[in-house]
Amino acid sequence: MTTPPVPLPAERIPPGTADWRTSDAQRWLAAVPARWAHPLWAVLALVVSVVWELEAGPVAACTSAAPCGTDWPGLGVAAVLLLTPYWVWRQPRLAVVGLAVGLVTLAMEEGFSTFGRPSALAFALVVAFTTAGTVHRLALAGRQRSLAVAAAGPVVQPLPAAARTFRRGRLSLVLAALALAGAGFGFWQAQEVVEAYEERAAGATKLSGRVTALDPGDEDVDVLTVTADRRTHRFDTSYPEDFPVGSRVDLVVDGDWAVLVAEPYDVFGWEMLVLGGSVAGLAFLANGVAGRVRSGRLRRGPLPVLRVLVREDPEDSRTWVFAADDPGGLRPVLHFHSLYAFEGEDETTDEGEDDPTAVVDRLKEVFQGGAPTPPLREAVLYGVPYAGAEVAFVARDDADDDEVAVECSVSEVRPAVAGWRRHGPQRGRRKRPSRSADEVAAGMTRTAGPRVWRAHGFSRAVGLFLLLVQGGGIWASLDDGPSWTWLALAVGVPWLVTAVATALTWRITADRDGLWVAGAWRVRRVPWDEITSVRHADDSIRIGRAKDSSIKVSPAGWTWLERRLGHEPGAERVAEEVRALFLRPELRPQEEAPVGRQGIPVGPPLAALSVLWGAAVLLLL
Repeated sequence: MTTPPVPLPAERIPPGTADWRTSDAQRWLAAVPARWAHPLWAVLALVVSVVWELEAGPVAACTSAAPCGTDWPGLGVAAVLLLTPYWVWRQPRLAVVGLAVGLVTLAMEEGFSTFGRPSALAFALVVAFTTAGTVHRLALAGRQRSLAVAAAGPVVQPLPAAARTFRRGRLSLVLAALALAGAGFGFWQAQEVVEAYEERAAGATKLSGRVTALDPGDEDVDVLTVTADRRTHRFDTSYPEDFPVGSRVDLVVDGDWAVLVAEPYDVFGWEMLVLGGSVAGLAFLANGVAGRVRSGRLRRGPLPVLRVLVREDPEDSRTWVFAADDPGGLRPVLHFHSLYAFEGEDETTDEGEDDPTAVVDRLKEVFQGGAPTPPLREAVLYGVPYAGAEVAFVARDDADDDEVAVECSVSEVRPAVAGWRRHGPQRGRRKRPSRSADEVAAGMTRTAGPRVWRAHGFSRAVGLFLLLVQGGGIWASLDDGPSWTWLALAVGVPWLVTAVATALTWRITADRDGLWVAGAWRVRRVPWDEITSVRHADDSIRIGRAKDSSIKVSPAGWTWLERRLGHEPGAERVAEEVRALFLRPELRPQEEAPVGRQGIPVGPPLAALSVLWGAAVLLLL
């Protein structure tokens, strides 16, 4: 039997608001881009074509006439090329600009004859394909807008007062400012290096020398030996192919200071800071400005309104919208993320405190049968929904709440269409429905001795894999001697030790008085009367406690792989059985667990072994 949607008070429904019916919603859904225009294909093609062109395209040699110094215009084009795949996905209008910049730059550097090269031709074809897909997506978004306006009819209403004060894009703009400030600092430092070189080179002696030797150096740098004016000079070079033995090169010499004119200075690190900061800053800037513009468009004037049904996905808090005549919530139309909007500060503190007894009762109700599906709610949608738009809606949170909440989208509207994964509020749910405590308890019998659950085969396989990663990471980090990678080692190894120790030897023991939970570093006692919840999520078992923070056993397996291989996830079964004991006291063991069955943490000895392994690597290298 279908539960009726949570009704919306009649006074909160503007007069004349039209229902968004299934027939209209299906026409709206039919106006979605074809599969060939999905941005994933364009992004993959762009990445492959750009990498191919970078590998196959000619690289200008470093010469005295054209030294390898700074190339800020080229770096700007590189930033645009890096941003373009992201914009294809998130900002299609900006993507068209990025595609044009890449194509025009390629044509200007070598002329149209460059497209005779296979890699350049492939890039041009990918640009044409991506542009066609992007234009197709924008055109159909306009078609969706027209269909939504037609379904809403002539009635327009001002945005609710709370939504008019809602602001979007502030965090993105702050992050953009920080990233662009970092890019500006990198540019300033690079220019300092350039100016210092030019000032010293202006008063230095210009010499011409001959390359007499080329020796391999450390990493990607070779050592160039040059004889000039009966003196021998040695230079590091990243482009040895530009200086064959016997060729002549120009130098600037000032005492003991000597520099190749073709490679005058190295500002690669600062250039990477400029590039990274520019890419991140422009990405955040575009997102922030787009959010401001879209939310400002909502506040600009009266908006079309539609009566719909909404439901929040408990897994990712995404809001799903259904047609008003789909009380079963069977055919989602669109989805987006949203946040509550309030008229003033008072409204944010009027929610009151929940009764602790009610909280515990709700928790037990949740864990008896898994997380319940939130109810459908009647809502009024403000704004024109189409792919890439932003909207607002009003609805009651649940049947027990008399207040009507206003929520504004904080991500763009996306149609709920079939793709590579299932879409809808049931997306991502387990193939086997979550079993209630009664179902699990029916297959369990009370035992006198303690019940023990320990790391299973898949969990130990994960632990062994992480152990190999840990050993290889220590070797790779120590191989080159002291460097900044040792900092990453100091941060990563403790986490890996904890994960490895947990995955290999975690244990949960249930006895008469509670649980013993053996993790990586210690064995913790959790009395039954302090437990509030037991659940499985993200390859971990979580045990909630009333007085302290929850206990997390992670990783406890690899749920994705276990399901793909047709196995019931071991950690999920453990969580269900422990939850059944928590909710059914009559099933709990009658005896206390002896020390030998409580588990032993192996984090400390594993940490000692890691230190010994690191010492051995240093001694062997």
